[in-house]
Amino acid sequence: MSTIVCGSLAFDTIMVFQDHFKAHILPDQVHMLNVSFTVPEMRRDFGGCAGNIAYNLKLLGGEPVIVGTAGRDFTPYQEHLRALRIDTSLLRILPDHYTAQAFITTDLDDNQITAFHPGAMFLAQDNRLAGNIPEGARWAIVAPDGLAAMIQHTEDLAAAGIPCIFDPGQGLPLFDGETLLRLIDRADYLTVNDYECKLVEARTGLSTAALSQRLRALVITRGEHGSVIHTDGREILIPAARPQAVTDPTGCGDAYRAGLLFGLDKGMDWETSGRIASLMGAYKIETAGTQNHRFTWAEFSARFRENFGHSPD
Repeated sequence: MSTIVCGSLAFDTIMVFQDHFKAHILPDQVHMLNVSFTVPEMRRDFGGCAGNIAYNLKLLGGEPVIVGTAGRDFTPYQEHLRALRIDTSLLRILPDHYTAQAFITTDLDDNQITAFHPGAMFLAQDNRLAGNIPEGARWAIVAPDGLAAMIQHTEDLAAAGIPCIFDPGQGLPLFDGETLLRLIDRADYLTVNDYECKLVEARTGLSTAALSQRLRALVITRGEHGSVIHTDGREILIPAARPQAVTDPTGCGDAYRAGLLFGLDKGMDWETSGRIASLMGAYKIETAGTQNHRFTWAEFSARFRENFGHSPD
């Protein structure tokens, strides 16, 4: 059975400036800023929320179907997805646009300067799901994308009766309270981190308890402190899995959400699904880039037992 994964697709260009920005930016001259940083270290990663979630779900043995838009430069990413046997039949290529791209420069203090070009992402709402739901699709997630696309895809999935996780993530600032609440009511599950949960509460005027009553489950991640799942009047505390190294936190949330989708698809209880999601985040944080970690199910099961004392099966 397939899982529909709606969201952004992007190239992430990561550069490291072997110095400190503050040594080259004069505070009293920022009104006429003109600086150039030489960056001898650079890598280009495949990214975007839909790509990251699909990658992690496929690692677990799921069958993701990506719904998104990309541009004329998408060929290397497309070949990457096809090599992994990830279904891209609902991915739309827009030849007059570039794929969304983030250019991130980090200095030795871990300060970052980022430029983001949305490109084809801002036309993702034109890639409608209505009438295109894959036969046998049982679950879906609407992850960060263009605002209009997130609204459209959530509405289409609700109309089709496909249980859906709504994951507003970094798209939250785009939503007003009324629209945010409407999509929460269309979805079955809401996933946010602890900061995003506070923002949702402020935008909607509803408490965590009130929000959870409108959903099958409200999942709140808390970084190294694990996560909590609010469902059926219960609070299920999920411990954080132990990473072997802390290398790059980018994409940990997407890995976690893939774990939830896998658990839902396999009919697992929330305690198990949440722990699978937690371990997925640990795997991701150990590796630079969002789609470079690898494991077999046997390796995953062994680490699951090491962290939680029982098998995920």
